[in-house]
Formats: sequence, structure tokens, C-alpha cells
Amino acid sequence: MPTFVAKKKMNWIILVIAGLFEVAFAFCLGKAKVVTGNDVYWWYGGFLVTLTISMTLLMKATQQLPIGTAYAVWTGIGAVGTVLVGIFIFKEPASFWRILFLITLISSIIGLKYVS
Repeated sequence: MPTFVAKKKMNWIILVIAGLFEVAFAFCLGKAKVVTGNDVYWWYGGFLVTLTISMTLLMKATQQLPIGTAYAVWTGIGAVGTVLVGIFIFKEPASFWRILFLITLISSIIGLKYVS
């Protein structure tokens, strides 16, 4: 039984890393939008690499975790991370409502992790 628990914890770690790579591919898309010339191809290449890593890790994590929970957590990490990248890197607005709903989303992700 301890092996199952260790595997489950490892899959949660893999899932979080997959979510971070989702943030990375969204960041690459954002950068591709603002660069000019041939640099756009580097950012699209980065998008494809990080997308592939993210999806591969998500597939690995869902071998042990419930698909509904894993997908929701993966998307939530990506959404929260992408909003934060937008605010801190791309200088998008950080309004009260945006931050409030971001906190709500983070709370929901944590809640899903604890009930799974």
C-alpha cells in the first residue's frame, strides 16, 4: 500500500509540473504575438515543445489520478499561471474582480486536490 500512496503523490507532482508547462506554452504564444521577424518561429517552436511536454506529463498523471480531477487541476494551474504571467510580464490589468476570481479559482484547485 505505501507504494500506491507514493505513486499517487508522484503523480500529483507530475500534474503540477504539467500545469507549469501549460503556463509556459501560453507564455510562448504571448511572446509570439509581440515579436517581429523570424523570432516568431522560435516562440512557436517553444510553444510546440512545451505543449508536448505538458500533454505527455498530463497523460502520465492521469494513469493514477481521476481524469476529471486531473484535467481540472491541470487547466486551473494553467489558467492561474497564465493570468499571473499576463499581469506581471505582459502588464495586463490586475483589477479587484480579476484578483478575487483568481483567488476563487486557486481555492477550487486546492479543494479538488483534497477531495481526490
